[in-house]
Amino acid sequence: MTNMIAVINVIAWAGFWAFGYIALTTDDLSDSQLVIAAVLAFAGLVTGVMAYMKLVRVTEASGYAKGSKQLDAATRNRAQEEWGK
Repeated sequence: MTNMIAVINVIAWAGFWAFGYIALTTDDLSDSQLVIAAVLAFAGLVTGVMAYMKLVRVTEASGYAKGSKQLDAATRNRAQEEWGK
């Protein structure tokens, strides 16, 4: 499953860069072609970010990557209550 998400991530980012480049640099596109290229670039961006975040969660959960140093909810709430004092 992780390998499939990684492949989706690579394809999504490749689509983002390819269609984004086409949308930004090509002069002879019609309006509809430009909109389609921009929509495909945006879809690649969203899919790439979502797949990347899923991969980050999987690698942190498996112990392959260090976990983020976020505070747990109780500690964070206590710190926020003490902030204004």
